[in-house]
Amino acid sequence: MAPRSIWKGAISFGLITIPVKVYGATEEKDISFNQVHPADGGRIKYKRVCDKCGEEVPFAEIAKGYTADDGRVAILEKSDFDDLPLASSKSVEVVQFVETEAVDPTYFARTYVLEADGAGAKPYVLLRDAMASTGRAAVVKVALRQREAVALIRATDNVLMMHTMLWPDEIRDVSFAEPPGDVKASKAEVAMATSFINELESEFDPTQFTDAYREALEKVVEAKLSGVPMEEAAAEDTEPAEVVDLVAALKASVAAAKKKREAAAEASRKKAAG
Repeated sequence: MAPRSIWKGAISFGLITIPVKVYGATEEKDISFNQVHPADGGRIKYKRVCDKCGEEVPFAEIAKGYTADDGRVAILEKSDFDDLPLASSKSVEVVQFVETEAVDPTYFARTYVLEADGAGAKPYVLLRDAMASTGRAAVVKVALRQREAVALIRATDNVLMMHTMLWPDEIRDVSFAEPPGDVKASKAEVAMATSFINELESEFDPTQFTDAYREALEKVVEAKLSGVPMEEAAAEDTEPAEVVDLVAALKASVAAAKKKREAAAEASRKKAAG
């Protein structure tokens, strides 16, 4: 069953218009908790109270306000947001095409999937196939959830995905994290690090990863519900080892990686044969 669309509009591709529906492409699988009173398990509730008059305000009567530096407050209503004069309010305008790898993933904010709406199937397929064959992605402007954003549309798995992006002034200057300029890696160290990288190189398969934290937390919750205490996990040595010789440490890492890969290959062969 498909999720509910959060937005309907159209992609402007030159003189071609592609009606689309927009859906969230991701969902978090974290375990949610409620704040409760430990004595009786009762839920903790909060009241929305005005700090001027002290009255409790129903959620439906709460507005958004902007407080200026001089203390003046501008109160905005839903119509103020709905009537913003944005050309991108109901259209996704293609501004330019770029190589898919040209955009730093740091800019990506949220990911959506686009579905052709009504008669938009043919031009949707046209745009999808043209971008896939050229290795290009479309840079667009779109207004979602009362905010205008630059976004990247790319073709993947027979659909068009849209990644909304942060604005340049929302990306922090990370130069503070740069190591001192006088810290250098030797050629031998880089060569060994490269060997280690080559040993661990493989095709990315997200299905091989699991959320160990969530799985462990689910076991804790189940134990609490059943009243059966969990067995204590064996303590692990988490003290980082002091690295004196980087080349020696990397040689040992390469050897361990080779051994692990050989063991995995042998297990795969036995599974295929058995």
